[in-house]
Parts: sequence; structure tokens; C-alpha cells
Amino acid sequence: MHTRRDFIKTSIAAGAGIAAAPTSTSLIAASPLPAVKRNLKLGFDNFSIRALGWKAPRLLEYASSLVVDTILFSDLDVYESHDDAYLKDIRQQASDLGLEIQAGTGGICGSSTAFNDKYGDATTHLKLAIRVAKAVGSDVVRCYQGRMEDRTTPGGLPARIDDTVKTLQGVRSEALDAGLKIAVENHAGDMQAWMLAELIERAGPDFVGATLDSGNATWTLEDPQTNLEILAPYAVCTGIRDSMLWKAGNGVAVQWMAVGEGLTDWHAYMDAYATLCPNAPVQLEIISGFARSFNVDTDDFWPPYRDIRAVEYSRWLSMANRGYRVPPFTPAEGEDRQLATQQYQMAELERSVRYSKDVLGLGLK
Repeated sequence: MHTRRDFIKTSIAAGAGIAAAPTSTSLIAASPLPAVKRNLKLGFDNFSIRALGWKAPRLLEYASSLVVDTILFSDLDVYESHDDAYLKDIRQQASDLGLEIQAGTGGICGSSTAFNDKYGDATTHLKLAIRVAKAVGSDVVRCYQGRMEDRTTPGGLPARIDDTVKTLQGVRSEALDAGLKIAVENHAGDMQAWMLAELIERAGPDFVGATLDSGNATWTLEDPQTNLEILAPYAVCTGIRDSMLWKAGNGVAVQWMAVGEGLTDWHAYMDAYATLCPNAPVQLEIISGFARSFNVDTDDFWPPYRDIRAVEYSRWLSMANRGYRVPPFTPAEGEDRQLATQQYQMAELERSVRYSKDVLGLGLK
């Protein structure tokens, strides 16, 4: 039987000689260093400010006010219509503002616990997303397979990967005709980077790429740097945020953070990024304010995680050993929760944009 004790023993052996990554330059812990200009496009995912409920026109205006290069519309509900005329107007508005649009949608695995049939079955859904992406001038369709809960479904992640590959291959001609790549994300703790890389190779890297998500990596017991190194050859889209990890209870707690306020060594990360995937925009997807616990110190945790590799796990534990607890977001007593959440999300994103520009030297503008 594969137990926690056996796994940790293997992890320690595999991780021997791996130095702990240096702590990032943090807005909290240190003064920002002068930016080294990196010629990387900078933008954000509209999910970063989801509480505002803004549609595409307002989001484009806001992106322009932040002086970024790109914006990722990561869902189909951001558009007030999917008619070609409306989508053409969105494309023109973006062009007038000097912005590039990357388009996307949600889950494309019909057997995943995360799948929503609002737009039909998985193939119909993905074909719609391709049409929308082409109409707004996007060279990608960001999407995802599922979430960590899929590990306990019949067949686990391997079965969900099989179904996702079938969906992708069913729209190959549409994607190639549209001149875009379907960018599958490592999402909500579903696949580690190596698993997503294998999915892309199986489906066909001529029309399938990766949405590289640094935050989601930490939900798969993987450190962001390893995630980057594995997925960079496939990266055409991203979801970038920081993470704080700390030892808690029966394992490790993970809380996503604004960029520069967690444990990621962003200078090392962006140096590698600029070398390995310089054409993929850095899309900030800031999700923060709450922690998720992973009870890795219990044997019951491990059966759905038998595919986790020792080297990735040991580096993830190294992060947790360097981290500390951060409090969750809580509105002040008597404060309107919806308004407080909106203000919180905007502040988290805008602070991340400033750090990305001033400290990391990101953005072309």
C-alpha cells in the first residue's frame, strides 16, 4: 500500500540536493528593486475582478486605464452577445485602445465535475468558443479540463484526460481553420504540469497549447518554477499570481496572493519566462483572500494523488517550510460585503500590475 510515509521518504531522497528557492522580493518584506525591463506583454484575466460583473466594453476601458497590453476574457458570459456584429465591435474597440484580446471559456471535459452544459455538450461548447475567439481577434481559446475533485471520479484523472483529448481532436479542423490554439489550463488542482504536457502531446501540439497558471500549480502540490519549466514550450496564454504556503493542521495550507506578496521568486521566474516563452502574454489572474488545506500528513489524503511525483512534491514542501500564515479577506464589521469584495479585488489586481511594471519590468507600454 502506498502510504504517506513511503511517499515522503521517496520525496526526500528525490529532493536531496535541491536548494530551497529564495524568497521573492515582496511588497511586504522588502523594498522593490529597480526594474530590469523585460519585453513581455502584460495584461490581466477578467476573472481577477469578477465581483464587479463588468462586460467586455467596460473591461476594455479599465484595461486601457491600467496601461496594459492585453486582456484575457476567460469566459463566454463576458460578452453581451455572441453575434458577429457585436464581437466585431469589441474587436474594434480593443484595437482603438491599443489592446490585444485573448479569449476563453470554461471546462471542456463533459465527464468532469466542473462541466457546465449551458452552451451544449463539450464539442459544441468548444466550437462556439473558437468562433467567438476568431471574431474578437484572439489567437487562443483558453479553457480547462476540470478540477481536483475529478481525482475521485470513476477512472480518475486518466479517464478525464481521455475524454478531454477526444473533445479537442473533435475540433481540430475548426481550430486550424481559425488560425488559433486551444490553450488548456492546469486548473483548480486537476493536473500537474507534466500531465498537461502529455495531454497536449496526445491531442496534437499543432493546435493545442497550454494556459500556464502559476497559482494553480500550488494546488497540485507543485511549485510554480517547475510548472513553468515544464509547460513553457507549450505556453500561449497564462494565469499569473503569487502563493503563500505554510504548515498547518494535518498538512499544508495554500493561499493565493497578489504578485510579489507570496513565496514565488518572481525575478527568477520572469528571467526563465522571458527565455522560455517570450511570446506568451503575462496575464495576471489574481485570486486571493482565502486558504485551502491539503492534509498531506494523513494517509487518507493520498489514494487520489498516486500520480504526484516526488521531485515536484519535495519542492512544494520546501515552499511550505518557508511560509507563514496570512489572514483571509474579511470585510469590516458593518461594511457591505459585495462592495468590499469589489474594492478588494480591484486593489489586489492594481497592486499586482504596479509590482509587475515597477519591480519586474513587465509590459511593452
